[in-house]
Amino acid sequence: MKGCEARVAGAYVEACLAELDALKPGNVHRFAPGHRMEVADFIRSADASAAPIAASGARVGARVRAAVEATLKAVGQNTNLGIILLCAPLAAAAEPLDAALRPALARVLDRLDEADAADVFSAIAAANPRGLGRAPRHDVHAPPTVTLREAMAQAAERDRVARQYVTVYEDIFSLGLPALAAASQRQRDARWSTLAVYLTFLAALPDTHIVRKFDAGVAETVRREAAEWRDRFEATPDPTGIADGLMSWDAALKSREINPGTSADLTVATLFASSLLSLGHDKCAAAILPSRANDA
Repeated sequence: MKGCEARVAGAYVEACLAELDALKPGNVHRFAPGHRMEVADFIRSADASAAPIAASGARVGARVRAAVEATLKAVGQNTNLGIILLCAPLAAAAEPLDAALRPALARVLDRLDEADAADVFSAIAAANPRGLGRAPRHDVHAPPTVTLREAMAQAAERDRVARQYVTVYEDIFSLGLPALAAASQRQRDARWSTLAVYLTFLAALPDTHIVRKFDAGVAETVRREAAEWRDRFEATPDPTGIADGLMSWDAALKSREINPGTSADLTVATLFASSLLSLGHDKCAAAILPSRANDA
């Protein structure tokens, strides 16, 4: 990889690792494993899926399928399907060097077709996430008859990852990025800023991974608990003072097999989008164009 492709891959890996560095109650992080998975599984997954995610000129569906295949080969289980589904369109949108990220993302999503749907359906079936089940329409085990965005629209009400495809990542741009910016001004430690994003998503939206595995009632209970922790986090000048309480909540959620996976996926996508926004046209162009010294 070279130029912006390498920068996008690097930003993707950094986002994945930064999310692991944060104490995210209920999800896997460096302070505690969970759900029969270790941090090392996610590190290998990030490294394995980075090149397919950032593959210059590749269709979104091809990126997703190749990234899932690489992950399964590296760790033998589904660790990052939601992350891949969210980050592949963002990576594709980062390629037009002279375009703002969200308008470019809108164009990427508008151009999704049945071939993208076929690749993504295949990837989802291979990853076999918990609670996948069978769908009466646009089942991933059958050949698609619609574009990928149309298929995502059918799932948008029950899956927050799918909803991003329909809304041009409204949750990322309206919730995640503002939360990250606000927390970054308050906290010097990036781990706390990442936690702020995670709590923002978990407090605002019933986590759809929890809904699929349990039900809406459990998801709503966790959402209310998250809102209380978000308020405590925002009110404290030093978050280390509530770390023990967060770890206790983490253990309680994991003891019940509750994993707010969608909120974690949205957090990674927010960190990735933030990095892509900071790349900028000039920086990417400098990475691609030869230096004057090379021209001499």
